[in-house]
Amino acid sequence: MDSSSGKITVLGAGLMGHGIAQVASQVGGYDVSILDVEQRFLDNGMKMIRDSVGKFVEKGKVSKEEGEAALKRIHPTLDLAEAVRGSSLVIEAATEDPKLKLDLYRRVAGLVGDDTIVASNTSSISITLLASASRRPENVCGMHFFNPPQLMPLVEIIRGKRTSDWTVDRVREVSKKLGKETVLCKKDSPGFIVNRILVPALNEAVFLVQEGVADPEDIDKAVKLGLNWPMGPLQLLDYVGLDTTLNITQVFMQEFQDSKYRPSPLLREMVRSGDLGRKSGRGFHSWKSASDTKGK
Repeated sequence: MDSSSGKITVLGAGLMGHGIAQVASQVGGYDVSILDVEQRFLDNGMKMIRDSVGKFVEKGKVSKEEGEAALKRIHPTLDLAEAVRGSSLVIEAATEDPKLKLDLYRRVAGLVGDDTIVASNTSSISITLLASASRRPENVCGMHFFNPPQLMPLVEIIRGKRTSDWTVDRVREVSKKLGKETVLCKKDSPGFIVNRILVPALNEAVFLVQEGVADPEDIDKAVKLGLNWPMGPLQLLDYVGLDTTLNITQVFMQEFQDSKYRPSPLLREMVRSGDLGRKSGRGFHSWKSASDTKGK
Protein backbone atom coordinates (compact mmCIF):
# COMPACT_ATOMS: atom_id res chain seq x y z
CA MET A 1 0.00 0.00 0.00
CA ASP A 2 1.36 3.39 -1.01
CA SER A 3 0.85 5.80 1.86
CA SER A 4 1.05 8.79 -0.50
CA SER A 5 -2.00 7.93 -2.58
CA GLY A 6 -4.99 5.64 -2.85
CA LYS A 7 -8.36 5.26 -1.24
CA ILE A 8 -9.33 4.72 2.38
CA THR A 9 -12.66 3.31 3.51
CA VAL A 10 -14.17 4.11 6.91
CA LEU A 11 -16.90 1.77 8.13
CA GLY A 12 -19.12 3.82 10.41
CA ALA A 13 -20.09 7.49 10.26
CA GLY A 14 -20.62 8.01 13.97
CA LEU A 15 -18.70 9.84 16.68
CA MET A 16 -15.30 8.44 15.65
CA GLY A 17 -15.89 7.36 12.06
CA HIS A 18 -16.82 10.77 10.72
CA GLY A 19 -13.73 12.32 12.32
CA ILE A 20 -11.42 9.64 10.93
CA ALA A 21 -12.87 10.15 7.46
CA GLN A 22 -12.35 13.90 7.75
CA VAL A 23 -8.70 13.52 8.80
CA ALA A 24 -8.03 11.00 6.01
CA SER A 25 -9.30 13.48 3.42
CA GLN A 26 -8.40 16.86 4.90
CA VAL A 27 -4.93 16.01 6.23
CA GLY A 28 -4.00 12.87 4.29
CA GLY A 29 -5.41 13.93 0.94
CA TYR A 30 -6.98 10.50 0.40
CA ASP A 31 -10.19 9.73 -1.44
CA VAL A 32 -12.46 8.39 1.29
CA SER A 33 -15.57 6.23 1.24
CA ILE A 34 -17.61 6.37 4.42
CA LEU A 35 -20.27 3.73 5.04
CA ASP A 36 -23.12 3.32 7.48
CA VAL A 37 -26.25 1.19 7.69
CA GLU A 38 -28.86 3.95 7.38
CA GLN A 39 -29.02 7.15 5.36
CA ARG A 40 -29.79 9.23 8.44
CA PHE A 41 -26.51 8.13 10.04
CA LEU A 42 -24.62 9.05 6.89
CA ASP A 43 -26.39 12.40 6.68
CA ASN A 44 -25.56 13.19 10.30
CA GLY A 45 -21.94 12.12 9.84
CA MET A 46 -21.52 14.29 6.75
CA LYS A 47 -23.11 17.24 8.57
CA MET A 48 -20.60 16.87 11.40
CA ILE A 49 -17.76 16.73 8.87
CA ARG A 50 -18.99 19.87 7.08
CA ASP A 51 -19.38 21.70 10.41
CA SER A 52 -15.91 20.65 11.55
CA VAL A 53 -14.22 21.56 8.26
CA GLY A 54 -16.03 24.90 8.45
CA LYS A 55 -14.49 25.57 11.86
CA PHE A 56 -11.01 24.83 10.51
CA VAL A 57 -11.66 27.33 7.70
CA GLU A 58 -13.01 29.95 10.14
CA LYS A 59 -9.90 29.63 12.29
CA GLY A 60 -7.62 29.94 9.27
CA LYS A 61 -6.13 26.47 9.68
CA VAL A 62 -7.16 25.51 6.14
CA SER A 63 -8.20 27.68 3.23
CA LYS A 64 -11.75 27.71 1.91
CA GLU A 65 -10.52 25.97 -1.25
CA GLU A 66 -8.74 23.27 0.78
CA GLY A 67 -11.86 22.72 2.87
CA GLU A 68 -14.05 22.37 -0.22
CA ALA A 69 -11.57 19.96 -1.79
CA ALA A 70 -11.51 17.84 1.38
CA LEU A 71 -15.30 17.55 1.35
CA LYS A 72 -15.32 16.55 -2.32
CA ARG A 73 -12.95 13.67 -1.60
CA ILE A 74 -15.40 12.10 0.90
CA HIS A 75 -18.02 9.78 -0.63
CA PRO A 76 -20.84 8.50 1.62
CA THR A 77 -22.50 5.19 0.72
CA LEU A 78 -24.80 2.51 2.11
CA ASP A 79 -23.27 -0.18 -0.13
CA LEU A 80 -20.41 -2.15 1.49
CA ALA A 81 -19.08 -3.48 -1.81
CA GLU A 82 -18.97 0.02 -3.26
CA ALA A 83 -17.36 1.38 -0.09
CA VAL A 84 -14.40 -1.03 -0.06
CA ARG A 85 -13.88 -1.30 -3.82
CA GLY A 86 -10.32 -0.22 -4.64
CA SER A 87 -9.39 0.59 -1.04
CA SER A 88 -5.88 -0.05 0.20
CA LEU A 89 -6.95 0.49 3.82
CA VAL A 90 -10.32 -0.21 5.45
CA ILE A 91 -10.75 1.37 8.89
CA GLU A 92 -13.57 -0.22 10.86
CA ALA A 93 -15.23 2.20 13.29
CA ALA A 94 -18.46 0.30 13.99
CA THR A 95 -20.29 0.02 17.31
CA GLU A 96 -18.36 -1.76 20.08
CA ASP A 97 -20.28 -5.00 19.67
CA PRO A 98 -18.12 -8.09 19.01
CA LYS A 99 -20.86 -10.00 17.14
CA LEU A 100 -21.61 -7.04 14.89
CA LYS A 101 -17.93 -6.47 14.17
CA LEU A 102 -17.23 -10.14 13.43
CA ASP A 103 -20.11 -10.27 10.97
CA LEU A 104 -18.79 -7.12 9.30
CA TYR A 105 -15.27 -8.59 9.04
CA ARG A 106 -16.63 -11.74 7.40
CA ARG A 107 -18.48 -9.67 4.83
CA VAL A 108 -15.49 -7.43 4.15
CA ALA A 109 -13.22 -10.48 3.75
CA GLY A 110 -15.16 -11.56 0.66
CA LEU A 111 -14.91 -8.15 -0.98
CA VAL A 112 -11.32 -6.92 -0.56
CA GLY A 113 -8.08 -7.88 -2.26
CA ASP A 114 -5.20 -9.80 -0.76
CA ASP A 115 -3.17 -6.63 -0.15
CA THR A 116 -5.93 -4.66 1.55
CA ILE A 117 -5.32 -3.87 5.22
CA VAL A 118 -8.29 -3.93 7.57
CA ALA A 119 -7.72 -1.92 10.76
CA SER A 120 -10.08 -1.62 13.70
CA ASN A 121 -10.66 1.54 15.71
CA THR A 122 -11.95 -0.60 18.59
CA SER A 123 -11.01 0.61 22.05
CA SER A 124 -11.17 -2.78 23.78
CA ILE A 125 -12.15 -5.75 21.57
CA SER A 126 -9.45 -8.30 20.73
CA ILE A 127 -7.74 -7.70 17.39
CA THR A 128 -6.93 -11.42 17.22
CA LEU A 129 -10.63 -12.20 17.56
CA LEU A 130 -11.59 -9.77 14.80
CA ALA A 131 -8.82 -11.10 12.55
CA SER A 132 -10.17 -14.62 12.95
CA ALA A 133 -13.10 -13.58 10.73
CA SER A 134 -10.75 -12.42 7.96
CA ARG A 135 -9.25 -14.47 5.12
CA ARG A 136 -5.88 -12.83 5.78
CA PRO A 137 -5.45 -12.23 9.54
CA GLU A 138 -1.89 -11.02 8.91
CA ASN A 139 -3.45 -7.96 7.23
CA VAL A 140 -5.56 -7.04 10.28
CA CYS A 141 -4.44 -4.76 13.11
CA GLY A 142 -5.76 -2.18 15.52
CA MET A 143 -5.64 1.49 14.53
CA HIS A 144 -7.09 3.24 17.56
CA PHE A 145 -7.77 6.97 17.16
CA PHE A 146 -8.77 9.24 20.03
CA ASN A 147 -11.74 11.56 20.30
CA PRO A 148 -11.93 13.88 18.45
CA PRO A 149 -9.74 12.41 15.69
CA GLN A 150 -9.54 15.83 14.04
CA LEU A 151 -7.56 17.19 17.01
CA MET A 152 -6.05 14.34 19.03
CA PRO A 153 -2.52 13.53 17.82
CA LEU A 154 -2.20 9.87 18.83
CA VAL A 155 -2.93 6.58 17.07
CA GLU A 156 -2.37 3.31 18.91
CA ILE A 157 -1.33 0.51 16.54
CA ILE A 158 -2.17 -2.92 17.95
CA ARG A 159 -0.76 -6.23 16.82
CA GLY A 160 -3.03 -9.24 16.69
CA LYS A 161 -1.48 -12.67 17.12
CA ARG A 162 -0.85 -13.00 13.36
CA THR A 163 -0.45 -9.34 12.33
CA SER A 164 2.52 -8.98 9.96
CA ASP A 165 5.34 -6.46 10.20
CA TRP A 166 4.31 -5.27 6.73
CA THR A 167 0.85 -4.36 8.02
CA VAL A 168 2.24 -2.49 11.04
CA ASP A 169 4.69 -0.57 8.85
CA ARG A 170 2.02 0.44 6.34
CA VAL A 171 -0.40 1.60 9.05
CA ARG A 172 2.40 3.56 10.70
CA GLU A 173 3.14 5.27 7.35
CA VAL A 174 -0.52 6.18 6.81
CA SER A 175 -0.85 7.46 10.37
CA LYS A 176 2.14 9.74 9.82
CA LYS A 177 0.57 11.06 6.62
CA LEU A 178 -2.56 11.83 8.66
CA GLY A 179 -0.42 13.95 10.97
CA LYS A 180 -0.49 11.48 13.85
CA GLU A 181 2.09 10.19 16.29
CA THR A 182 1.96 6.44 16.82
CA VAL A 183 2.66 3.96 19.59
CA LEU A 184 2.80 0.20 19.12
CA CYS A 185 0.96 -2.15 21.44
CA LYS A 186 3.07 -5.28 20.89
CA LYS A 187 0.54 -7.61 22.51
CA ASP A 188 -3.20 -7.85 21.92
CA SER A 189 -4.15 -6.98 25.49
CA PRO A 190 -7.59 -5.59 26.45
CA GLY A 191 -7.65 -1.80 26.51
CA PHE A 192 -4.25 -1.69 24.80
CA ILE A 193 -2.12 1.06 26.40
CA VAL A 194 -4.19 4.16 27.01
CA ASN A 195 -7.53 2.66 28.05
CA ARG A 196 -5.81 0.07 30.23
CA ILE A 197 -4.60 3.02 32.33
CA LEU A 198 -7.47 5.45 31.76
CA VAL A 199 -10.65 3.42 32.22
CA PRO A 200 -9.86 2.20 35.77
CA ALA A 201 -9.11 5.84 36.67
CA LEU A 202 -12.46 6.98 35.26
CA ASN A 203 -14.25 4.16 37.06
CA GLU A 204 -12.54 5.14 40.34
CA ALA A 205 -13.81 8.71 39.90
CA VAL A 206 -17.36 7.30 39.67
CA PHE A 207 -16.77 5.37 42.91
CA LEU A 208 -15.81 8.69 44.57
CA VAL A 209 -19.18 10.16 43.54
CA GLN A 210 -21.05 7.01 44.57
CA GLU A 211 -19.42 7.00 48.01
CA GLY A 212 -20.13 10.71 48.55
CA VAL A 213 -16.44 11.56 48.89
CA ALA A 214 -16.77 14.67 46.70
CA ASP A 215 -19.04 16.33 44.16
CA PRO A 216 -18.33 15.77 40.43
CA GLU A 217 -17.22 19.38 39.98
CA ASP A 218 -14.62 19.11 42.74
CA ILE A 219 -13.37 15.73 41.53
CA ASP A 220 -12.84 17.18 38.06
CA LYS A 221 -11.19 20.31 39.48
CA ALA A 222 -8.88 18.26 41.70
CA VAL A 223 -7.63 16.09 38.84
CA LYS A 224 -7.26 19.01 36.43
CA LEU A 225 -5.23 21.10 38.86
CA GLY A 226 -3.57 18.30 40.82
CA LEU A 227 -2.62 15.99 37.93
CA ASN A 228 -2.60 18.59 35.14
CA TRP A 229 -5.20 16.76 33.05
CA PRO A 230 -6.77 19.00 30.36
CA MET A 231 -10.21 18.00 31.66
CA GLY A 232 -11.49 16.16 34.71
CA PRO A 233 -12.27 12.42 34.68
CA LEU A 234 -16.04 12.83 34.95
CA GLN A 235 -16.16 15.42 32.19
CA LEU A 236 -14.05 13.06 30.09
CA LEU A 237 -16.44 10.22 30.91
CA ASP A 238 -19.26 12.35 29.55
CA TYR A 239 -17.29 12.90 26.35
CA VAL A 240 -16.39 9.23 25.90
CA GLY A 241 -19.87 8.00 26.82
CA LEU A 242 -20.82 6.20 30.02
CA ASP A 243 -22.12 3.23 28.03
CA THR A 244 -18.86 2.91 26.10
CA THR A 245 -16.88 3.04 29.33
CA LEU A 246 -19.13 0.44 30.97
CA ASN A 247 -18.63 -1.86 27.97
CA ILE A 248 -14.86 -1.55 28.31
CA THR A 249 -14.91 -2.34 32.04
CA GLN A 250 -17.00 -5.44 31.30
CA VAL A 251 -14.48 -6.58 28.68
CA PHE A 252 -11.70 -6.07 31.23
CA MET A 253 -13.59 -8.09 33.83
CA GLN A 254 -14.18 -10.94 31.40
CA GLU A 255 -10.64 -11.01 30.01
CA PHE A 256 -8.58 -10.40 33.14
CA GLN A 257 -10.88 -12.10 35.68
CA ASP A 258 -9.80 -9.45 38.19
CA SER A 259 -12.21 -7.62 40.51
CA LYS A 260 -10.14 -4.44 40.34
CA TYR A 261 -11.86 -3.73 37.00
CA ARG A 262 -15.37 -4.10 38.48
CA PRO A 263 -17.56 -1.24 37.19
CA SER A 264 -19.09 1.07 39.74
CA PRO A 265 -22.76 0.29 40.47
CA LEU A 266 -23.46 3.99 39.90
CA LEU A 267 -22.00 3.71 36.39
CA ARG A 268 -24.35 0.81 35.64
CA GLU A 269 -27.31 2.72 37.10
CA MET A 270 -26.64 5.82 35.02
CA VAL A 271 -26.35 3.78 31.82
CA ARG A 272 -29.66 2.04 32.59
CA SER A 273 -31.32 5.41 33.10
CA GLY A 274 -30.00 6.74 29.80
CA ASP A 275 -27.64 9.30 31.35
CA LEU A 276 -24.83 8.54 28.90
CA GLY A 277 -22.99 11.87 28.83
CA ARG A 278 -22.97 14.56 26.18
CA LYS A 279 -24.58 12.37 23.50
CA SER A 280 -27.72 12.02 25.63
CA GLY A 281 -27.57 15.56 27.04
CA ARG A 282 -26.84 14.49 30.61
CA GLY A 283 -24.20 12.50 32.46
CA PHE A 284 -22.19 13.69 35.41
CA HIS A 285 -22.64 17.15 33.92
CA SER A 286 -25.53 18.69 32.01
CA TRP A 287 -25.09 19.31 28.29
CA LYS A 288 -27.38 21.80 26.59
CA SER A 289 -27.59 19.59 23.49
CA ALA A 290 -25.90 16.47 22.21
CA SER A 291 -24.36 18.48 19.37
CA ASP A 292 -22.78 21.25 21.48
CA THR A 293 -19.24 20.03 21.03
CA LYS A 294 -19.41 17.88 17.92
CA GLY A 295 -16.93 18.77 15.23
CA LYS A 296 -14.97 21.09 17.51
